[in-house]
Amino acid sequence: MIGRTLRGKNRLIMLKLHFAPNCRAGRVLWLLEELGLEYELNKMNFHPKDLKSDEHRARHPLGRVPVLDDGDIQIWESGAIIDYILERHKNGGLKPSADDERFPKYLQWFHYCEGMVMPPMNTIVVHTILLPPERRDETVLGQAQRLLTNALKPIEENLEGKDYLVGDFTAADTMLGHACFMSNNLGCVSEEMTNIKSYIQRLMDRPAFKKGVIEPQ
Repeated sequence: MIGRTLRGKNRLIMLKLHFAPNCRAGRVLWLLEELGLEYELNKMNFHPKDLKSDEHRARHPLGRVPVLDDGDIQIWESGAIIDYILERHKNGGLKPSADDERFPKYLQWFHYCEGMVMPPMNTIVVHTILLPPERRDETVLGQAQRLLTNALKPIEENLEGKDYLVGDFTAADTMLGHACFMSNNLGCVSEEMTNIKSYIQRLMDRPAFKKGVIEPQ
């Protein structure tokens, strides 16, 4: 069943996020909360009944979330949506300017999320949650777990002496930090990765994270 939540009162709200919990859509909802933007939330179940419906396929041809409506503009892919929001609506200091010394590392970690962390995580989810037990492949799963562990090592090293990926909190944290949080939920962040463990706790302590990721309404 599709539920709807309206944020913001007595104003025409242009932004509408099509969302399901426990997936990449949480990144976008988290960012909206961090920036204090008003939005309408179309909360769907992470189930084919909602995501593969004709109504939602008209928004996204593969029936995926998130999808953002901004007036007559519609855009999907979480990273693209985050960049769009920052450029079109409100940066709030969450994206360093091109002449900022943090900008190269901001870009690096922003894109490291989908380039290196999410591919093995997707495989892990498929072979531990989505596929029925008889179709799961332990060899494929083990390889993905090793790849994810290796992908997390540079993050662990980078966080030494830092609260966030580039020092201050930025939108790169909404991308890669969310991926670290999900990796931890899958049991793929070892106890030895103390920097990532502490980083995840700092993210979880942020009010916007709680509203956007842990307890989306």
